[in-house]
Amino acid sequence: MSKTYSQKNKNLLEKLRSARLEVGLTQIQASKKLRKPQSYLSKIERGERKIEAIELVDFAKIYNKDINYFI
Repeated sequence: MSKTYSQKNKNLLEKLRSARLEVGLTQIQASKKLRKPQSYLSKIERGERKIEAIELVDFAKIYNKDINYFI
């Protein structure tokens, strides 16, 4: 994995967590809105699980962000 890719991925993870906190959601609350287990969200935020583009759309909706915010 390239250093550039790693930094971009790290930035995405930071934006996901930051956006969740901005709307005042805990991981449990956000995961319920996503209809996923809390561990799903935790693994994504820690970088243990990759996020697919279609999933990113769902995050953008519940965090009230334009999809471009994460890109």
